Formats: sequence, C-alpha cells, structure tokens
Amino acid sequence: MKTLEQTQSWPAGNVSAAVVTADGTVLASAGHQDKRYPLASVTKLLTAYAFQVALEEEAVALDDPAGPEGSTIRHLLAHTGGYDFGDRTVRYEPGTRRLYSNAGFEVLGEHLEEATGIAFEDYLSEAVLTPLGMKDTSLDGSPAAGAVSTAADLSRFAAELQNPRLVSANSMAAATSVVFPGLDGVLPGFGRQKENDWGLGFEIRNGKSPHWTGQSNSPRTFGHFGQSGTFLWVDPELKAAAVVLTDRDFGPWAAEVWPVYNDALVAELGSS
Repeated sequence: MKTLEQTQSWPAGNVSAAVVTADGTVLASAGHQDKRYPLASVTKLLTAYAFQVALEEEAVALDDPAGPEGSTIRHLLAHTGGYDFGDRTVRYEPGTRRLYSNAGFEVLGEHLEEATGIAFEDYLSEAVLTPLGMKDTSLDGSPAAGAVSTAADLSRFAAELQNPRLVSANSMAAATSVVFPGLDGVLPGFGRQKENDWGLGFEIRNGKSPHWTGQSNSPRTFGHFGQSGTFLWVDPELKAAAVVLTDRDFGPWAAEVWPVYNDALVAELGSS
C-alpha cells in the first residue's frame, strides 16, 4: 500500500506502521516491525482489554466501587471518575464530566491486583499478551502509560480487537460503545470536544473535530493515541485497523500529518 510509504518520510528517526484486516491478515507494513517502542497511552488499550478478560472471569464487575466516593470501575474506564489527569485530586463528581485521567487507570490496576492477588503486569501478561503471542510486549510501569511493544505485536492485538477470541463479541461491543454519553471534555492534544465520547477504555471517534484519525474514518472508529508518537485505531466499517509507532513524541507535527495519513489510508482501503 502506497500510503504506508508516507510514514517513512515523517520527521521522526524511526516509524513502524501496519494495516491489519478483520481476519487478522497484515495487509501492509512499513518500517521495522520488531522494533520496541514506548506506547505511552496506547497502553490503556491493553489495560482495558485485560479488564474485559477479568470481567468475563467475574474477578471484577463494572459496578464495583473504585476510586473517589461514588465512582466505579465503569467510571474509571470511561474517564468519568472525577480524578485529575495526573494525580488523585478529585475535580468533579463521578459521571458528570469526561476528565481524561492517568490516575484513574493506575487505580484500576491496583483494584485488579487486590481482586485477584496477582500483580497487574502479570495479569496482563497471562490474560492478554501470552495468549496473543505478544512476546515482545511488556508493562514496565503504569497501567496508564507504561507498556513497550512492537508493530508486529500490536498487529496481533489489532486482529484480536476486530475478531475477539479472549472475550465474547458482546463484551467487545459493549467496551467500544459510548459509556456515559453526552459528556464534554478535553481530548489531550486536540482541545475541548462537546461530546468527548469514550467506551470502556477505548476512545470512540464519533463526530470529534479536530481529531487524530481521519475525517473519513467512520464514527464507530475506536482506539487510542499516545504522547510517545503512537496510535492504534480500528474502523469496523472498513474492517481494518491501523498501527503506527514512532520514536518522536506527539506534537504539532503529529496533529498535522496523522489525520492526512489516515484519510489517505481510508481512501486506499476503500478502493481496494
């Protein structure tokens, strides 16, 4: 695919990219597929999926209290627990505002450890990474932003998100549907969004503008980007997913080139 070749001219030392179809086929790739990159907040997708496994195992439940008074696992996964971005200062009543929070995901990791008696990084490995063959992925820090992975491993994960084997299709559908709809908030790097929609740990594109995906990505597109210059999206309408990892931190360069790239990729996928 010609679009992927564009990534190699981006202003970053290294860029690894892949496109994965719903049947798990890596349709195209560019750059080193086995180079390990810090994922930053793309880590949250792995954490969210580990929670889907834990929910199906009934180790936890969405309505379990977690975080500030009145907050639950559901609130924290959907960034409505009320925590500040980086610490556990409570800014809002749970469920009233979409306040994107690393602190909330760190509390989620602690909650799962208490519920299972297993360190979160071990649970993630046993529940998600090992079954999917993600041998070059590890959680070396926070459940919010501490994972390291490769394009090859994230392609395996992107295939799972499209055609889940570790959780039910119903669980995946619930995780990628809007939770607490109608809440506004700031999408980091892209400003205030009137309806800043999220599922259970998965950001949902809907009608957000500006946004890091393309304008032609369907409203059902879900995924995440990271401040380390990384992103993963799944577009159910296209029946395809895109993975991009770079070694340059997110900034104006990414906000400029990513949407253009994604629009070109959607167009190429649509014509194939």
